[in-house]
Amino acid sequence: MWNERFSAPGYLFGTEPAQFLLEHQSYFKPGKTALVVADGEGRNSVFMAGLGVDVTAMDSSDVAVEKARALALAKKVEVDFNLSDIAKWDWGAKTYDLVVGVFIQFTGPEARVAQFEGMKRAVKPGGILMLHGYTPKQLEFGTGGPPFVENLYTEDILRAAFDDFEIARLRSYEREIDEGEGHSGMSALIDLIALKP
Repeated sequence: MWNERFSAPGYLFGTEPAQFLLEHQSYFKPGKTALVVADGEGRNSVFMAGLGVDVTAMDSSDVAVEKARALALAKKVEVDFNLSDIAKWDWGAKTYDLVVGVFIQFTGPEARVAQFEGMKRAVKPGGILMLHGYTPKQLEFGTGGPPFVENLYTEDILRAAFDDFEIARLRSYEREIDEGEGHSGMSALIDLIALKP
């Protein structure tokens, strides 16, 4: 499905980073290491690499990864792109200063538990986990994201999932976004920034 979605000309979600990352780019310091989960066509990993972060990115779509490589080349940055299904990623292989997931809500509650646990394992002690997605109200807007309410985040879901981390930011809000044709219009969003003890 993702190869089909990403095979259209251009970049489905644009080439600019998510607004969430722009607003919190103070975390992206030169020399830091980061894992960008299900990075798609590379807009977020390429942005972070442009700020001097040593970025590893993964996605399950070979079409998306090829587009991401082209974007990195065009922006003259280096990213370690990996073709991998999120369920098969070796979360324990390496730890990072930052683990970032932007609009990765393609799994239901059961798979999400394993995904979040893996992401937490991949964060170094003292490192930061950043998550940005949609709340259930997004179904009313229909401007991006999955059509399944069980895949969407609430503050309660994220607070419970990351109760072993120190939560620096957990906020749901509504805002107009313009991130390619895939995410465009008024949106019901949620942000989590959490520190691993």
